[in-house]
Amino acid sequence: MSGILKSVSSPDSFDAPAISVVVPVHDEAGAAVALARDIATAFAGRSYEMVFVDDASRDDTLSLLRAATKDMPHLRVLSHGTNAGQSRAVRTGVLAARGDIIVTLDGDGQNPPHDAPRLVDLLQASEPDVALVGGRRAKRQDSAAKRSASVWANRIRKKLLKDDADDTGCGLKVFRREAYLRLPYFDHMHRYLPALMIREGYRNLYLDVDHRHRETGRSKYTNWGRLKASVWDMLGVIWLQSRLRSPGKVTEYGAPEA
Repeated sequence: MSGILKSVSSPDSFDAPAISVVVPVHDEAGAAVALARDIATAFAGRSYEMVFVDDASRDDTLSLLRAATKDMPHLRVLSHGTNAGQSRAVRTGVLAARGDIIVTLDGDGQNPPHDAPRLVDLLQASEPDVALVGGRRAKRQDSAAKRSASVWANRIRKKLLKDDADDTGCGLKVFRREAYLRLPYFDHMHRYLPALMIREGYRNLYLDVDHRHRETGRSKYTNWGRLKASVWDMLGVIWLQSRLRSPGKVTEYGAPEA
């Protein structure tokens, strides 16, 4: 078992929540605590926890989140010793999460948490083969250049990977923890969760969600940076798809010993 699971998980110490909201953050001192409070409001009355993963921020993000735990009992804060990227931070949070349902949100606050319970409700009401409900930004509040690049990137990705996501870049996603842990991990995998879920035999659903302007900090990505990474990432996912061998229906006989 990995050291991180030993050090951050303590499922026997208190009742496990049904929902874990995982938020990767890096240099988001201006948004992180406000986002945590918005999440608390959105999930009030539900069985949930928040798992914020600080990816080696250089500003006050970690200290502000640690201070916020004093008056936010649902908030847990994990910290990377080295910057490892968004996908690694999400994975750290999912590994530490105690809920069976995972909600992910971008740490910049552009995904309003009030939409998340709708996605959770849809997943919980769906058949077991539905593993992911993705958000689809209906009125994206980004620059025209970023919106245009995203449209073309989504079209190319859908054609090459044959997935069903119109907006895989939306950080608001809800998925079953067990299904996620079946997926192969690689850097930037968070953008390919729909394709990876389909590869594993699951189905995805989507709902329109709100999107708001970034009010603090700055984006960690550029169009050119995304393009360079996406070429290699898509080639890798295409390779994974080509190496899939499905066993079909798996049948079990006999009962396990008590």
